[in-house]
Amino acid sequence: HLIVVPDFWKGMMGDDWLNNAATRDIYADYVESQLEEDVRRHVRRMMKETAKRKIRYRFEVVIGKPTESLIARAKKGPVDLVIIGSPRPKGTVGLRSRMHPEQLAEKLKAPLLIIPHPG
Repeated sequence: HLIVVPDFWKGMMGDDWLNNAATRDIYADYVESQLEEDVRRHVRRMMKETAKRKIRYRFEVVIGKPTESLIARAKKGPVDLVIIGSPRPKGTVGLRSRMHPEQLAEKLKAPLLIIPHPG
């Protein structure tokens, strides 16, 4: 399970209102801790669900651009199937992915399965 924390969060440092380096560092630490907690919560849920189903679960966390990160990871090792969710419909609560399925289909050697949004 590849968890990609999009790198665009680094641009949300609020430089326009954070007027000194110490304040920016405190804010950056806060943002990072929130992202880490979100990932931890997600991994705990996945571990619980996969354990119930007796599925071996491993995960990797990277910071980067989702499409490029997935392509790079798939090149590293044996990948039988790549599964991604479809983009959230406009107006749906939550982050809309910056994943580019057409690039994945072109560059991945493994089959790509896109799961429709449940809504």
